[in-house]
Amino acid sequence: MSHHFTVHDIAKMAGVSAMTVSRALNHPEQVSPATLEKVMVVVRSTGFVPNGMAGGLRSSKARLVAAVLPTLTGPVFQETIQALNQALDAQGYQLMVGQSGYDSAREDVLLDAIIRRRPDGIVLTGIMRSLAGRKQLLTSGIPVVETWDLTPTPIDMLVGFSNENIGAEVCAFLHQRGYRRPALICGDDERARRRNTGFQRMARTLGLTQEGQDVPLVLTPPPTTLGAGRSGLAELLARPEGIDAVFCSSDMLALGVLIEAQARGLAVPGQLAIVGLGDLGLAASLHPALTTVRIDGTRIGQTAAQYIVDRADGRPIAEPILDIGFSIVARQTA
Repeated sequence: MSHHFTVHDIAKMAGVSAMTVSRALNHPEQVSPATLEKVMVVVRSTGFVPNGMAGGLRSSKARLVAAVLPTLTGPVFQETIQALNQALDAQGYQLMVGQSGYDSAREDVLLDAIIRRRPDGIVLTGIMRSLAGRKQLLTSGIPVVETWDLTPTPIDMLVGFSNENIGAEVCAFLHQRGYRRPALICGDDERARRRNTGFQRMARTLGLTQEGQDVPLVLTPPPTTLGAGRSGLAELLARPEGIDAVFCSSDMLALGVLIEAQARGLAVPGQLAIVGLGDLGLAASLHPALTTVRIDGTRIGQTAAQYIVDRADGRPIAEPILDIGFSIVARQTA
């Protein structure tokens, strides 16, 4: 007869409190490595399954989906998460959201905690770059949807767009409108770096920069803020190059650039063009209204939800790699 162990049994055997056992299972990052190891040795030897997971292991339907976001404060992903939540809710699924920060070590710890809960699916914002993380997800067998980017080698399913193409198209857009000295202010994260690469490449192609010369760039730690936009423009204007356009990696940065330009009496778009990214609700209401890159976050969220529900119900996924594209919304700032 198999013995049903409780958290208290595990605690006694590991020589720690029940609270510590619960923390080790649910928030391993809050427990010292030595304690975690002590608890996990007992857990493995007894085959103990915590309550929250017991149901999930019995039936394959935990009816739980986990989403991993780099930040909970940035408004950029809100539309995607809202759509994901609504679509899952309509199908009787719960959404759990975890914040990974912009650091892959934190992401690995978070993934570990999520995988232990055996959700029906995991939605990632961005492409999983960490090899350890990829391996963890592949071995777990849990359906994974990567979003907000494109790669030829997704872990499983993918709904996104090409960040390189965004950079290239914004550069071409500014060039076509007569701007010849563009600059970049962007968050120092994976996706923004790829937009930069696309922008720099197009600038070279259009002859805006010479061999060995780059478009002026200010990097700011993510999540990006209005204040970083103001100081970013101040920094660019202090440099000798002279600029007539700025592409920002978020609408918040662009708003900061607009405020700083107005504070310095620069005419927008006459002396300085500004392009944002995200098309937040505030973009259309600014004066002048903000030209920005629109990403259909609702479609990303709805598609990711559908993929996971279909997979859970054993239905085939017609297009496991979906490029939803993007559009430049031309308003008044460029």
